[in-house]
Amino acid sequence: MVGVAWAAIALLAATLLGTLWHLGGRIDALAARIDGVDARIDQLAGRIDQLAGRIDQLAGRIDALGARLDARIDALSARIDAHLEQHRAG
Repeated sequence: MVGVAWAAIALLAATLLGTLWHLGGRIDALAARIDGVDARIDQLAGRIDQLAGRIDQLAGRIDALGARLDARIDALSARIDAHLEQHRAG
């Protein structure tokens, strides 16, 4: 009977160690996948930095176009004011 108990204990210990071995392998595989995702995120960060530079260039162009548009609107406003003054005076 003692032999049966030791056999059961050995079987449980082997099962436990096998389970731990299997889970360790799965955890290592998951860590490798996470490292791969980390590398992809780093690549995307570089692309985002490049796009940020392009957006900054576009912001400068938009500011210049806005200044030109403001000048044109001011010029048209002055012409309209002058035209209205002619109608008020005459």
